[in-house]
Amino acid sequence: LLKTECIKKMSNKKNIDKNVVAIIGGAGFLGSRLASRFKKKNISSNKYDVDLSNCLDESIYLDVEDIDSLDQLSCVSTIINLAAIHSDDVRPSSRYDDVNVQGAKNVCEAACKHGVNQIIFTSTVAIYGFAPADTDESGEYNYFNDYGRTKYLAEQVYKAWQLEDPINRSLVIVRPTVIFGEGNRGNVYNLLRQIASHRFMMFGDGKNKKSMAYVENVAAFIEYSLSLEQGLHIYNYIDKPDFDMNTLILDVKKILFDKAHIGLRLPSFVGIALGYVADLVAMIIRKPLPISSIRVKKFLGTTQFASSVKETEFVPPFSLKEGLARTLRYEFLEDNSDKETFETE
Repeated sequence: LLKTECIKKMSNKKNIDKNVVAIIGGAGFLGSRLASRFKKKNISSNKYDVDLSNCLDESIYLDVEDIDSLDQLSCVSTIINLAAIHSDDVRPSSRYDDVNVQGAKNVCEAACKHGVNQIIFTSTVAIYGFAPADTDESGEYNYFNDYGRTKYLAEQVYKAWQLEDPINRSLVIVRPTVIFGEGNRGNVYNLLRQIASHRFMMFGDGKNKKSMAYVENVAAFIEYSLSLEQGLHIYNYIDKPDFDMNTLILDVKKILFDKAHIGLRLPSFVGIALGYVADLVAMIIRKPLPISSIRVKKFLGTTQFASSVKETEFVPPFSLKEGLARTLRYEFLEDNSDKETFETE
C-alpha cells in the first residue's frame, strides 16, 4: 500500500514531501530503539524490515535483496541501513554476501534512482578483527570472519556511491562495538544471565578490556549524524571508559547481589578447550550451542577501540555504567517478561 502511494507521489515530484528518514532494519534491536527515539523527537521516519512476524510492529516490508521493494524509498530524504546478516554460524555462508554486500549495492541503486543524498550505514568494528588496543578509524582492516569481511566490502560500495557526487552526497559510516541494552539477547546478555543465575565461571585473569556500547547511546549518535554536512564521515562508536572483565563482573554482581567478588576462576586454556568441544558437539548434532571456540576467544581477548566521536559535539545521554545498570534492572530486577526481545550476536 505504501509503495503504491509513493509511486503516485512520484508522478508529481514538485509536491513530494521527502523530509522523511527511512530506517531499514527498523524492527530489529537498534532499529526499534532508534524509531522510538525519532518518535519522541518528532523526527518523521518510516520503519522498513524483511521480518514482519511481530504483528504489533509498524514496520513496512522491505528486503534489501529485492530491488523492487526498495522503490518504497522514493518517499524519503535519508536512508539509515541497519539491515545485516551477522550471526557467527549462518549457512550457507553466501548469505553474508547476498545481504551485506549485494544489499548495499541495491540500496545505493535505489538512492540514485530516487534522489536520496544522505545515507547512514551501520558497519562494525569487526572489520578490524582482533585488533591492537585503542584501534581508531584509521586502523588496519584485518577481519577474521564473513561478517567482518562483508561489512568491509559494503563500506566500499557506499563510499563509491558517495564519490559519484561528493558535493551533494553525505555518507556516515558508524562502526559500533558490541551493542547491549534492554531486550537484547546477544552475547552480553548471555554473560549477564550467567552471572545473575550464579552459573558464571571466570576464565583467565580478567585484565582484558572490552569496548561496549549502550543501545540508547548508539541510537542517539545516529540521530546526531543526521545533522552532519555533505561528505564522508566515519566513526567507531564506543562508550568510554572501557571496562576490563574483572571490573565488569564486579559491577554486575554489585548491582544484582549488592556484593562484589569474582568467584571461581579457571585458566584460559580450559575455556578454549571447552569451546572446541562445544564446536564438535554442534557439528555432530547440527545445532549451534551457546558456547563455541570463537565466543570463548572473544571473551578472553581484548577488544578495545578508540573513536573520533569525542571530537564532535555529541554527548551520550547515558554513561556506560548507567546503561549497564539500566539493563540489569530491566532484565533481572523487574518483571518485563511481556516485552519484546531481540535475538542478536
